[in-house]
Amino acid sequence: MTGMEFKKARKAKGWSQCGVAKRLGVSQTYVALLESDIRPFTPGLTRKAVTLLKLNPSALPLESRASTDNDWMTRELSALGYPGYAHVRPVHRKRNPAEVLLTALGMKDLEARVAEALPWLLLRYGVTGETKNWLVDQARSRNLTNRVGFTVTLAKEVAEQKGETTSEVYQTLVQLEQELRRSRLAEPDTFCLRHLTDRQREWLETARPDAAKQWNMLTTLQPGHLQYV
Repeated sequence: MTGMEFKKARKAKGWSQCGVAKRLGVSQTYVALLESDIRPFTPGLTRKAVTLLKLNPSALPLESRASTDNDWMTRELSALGYPGYAHVRPVHRKRNPAEVLLTALGMKDLEARVAEALPWLLLRYGVTGETKNWLVDQARSRNLTNRVGFTVTLAKEVAEQKGETTSEVYQTLVQLEQELRRSRLAEPDTFCLRHLTDRQREWLETARPDAAKQWNMLTTLQPGHLQYV
C-alpha cells in the first residue's frame, strides 16, 4: 500500500488525518508520515487500514503459506467475494488474492470447484506492481510457473470472450503471461491433481485444450467450465 492510496481512501471517507489516526490507534504525525511515504506500513497496520477503509484486498501484505485444504480454500474464496461460495462461512481474516491463488496452486489435490474459482481471482482483483513481482518470484521458486501461467491464460481468454481486451486487468494479464512464459517448465504437470492413472494421463495428453498444451498442463479445464467468471 502506498501513502497516496491510503490518503485517497481516507479522503473518500471524509476523515481528517486526526480522525483516521484515532481509528487506527496511531498519532496524526504518524499518519502524515505514512501518507508522505516517509514511514512504511507495517503488516499489522496495513491489515487495519484495509479493513477500516474497505480497500481492495490486493493491498493486504503478502505472505507465503505452504499448505491448506479444500474446505479452508472455499472459506478463503468466500471472504474475497467469490459468487460460487456466497453460502460458505468466510474466514475471519482475508488474505491477499495473489497469496490465496498461489496457496491453492501449491496444493497436491485441488477440488475442481475450487480450481474453477482461481481465474476469477485474477479477473476480479488483477495483479500489478509489487504483487505481480512477488507472484512471479514465488511461482518460480516453488516450481508453480506452469500452474500460475495456465490460470493467467484462462483468465485472459475469459476477458477476450467478454470483449474486455482494453481493460487494465486484461493488459496486466497479458504482461504477466509473457513474463511467466520465460520460465515455463518442460515437465508435464497436472492442475493440482496428485492421483492420475497412466491411462488418464494419456487421455489428457490428447484431450487437453491449446492453453493447457502451451503450459504443459494435463487438464481439460477451459473458459466454458468457469461458471462464475
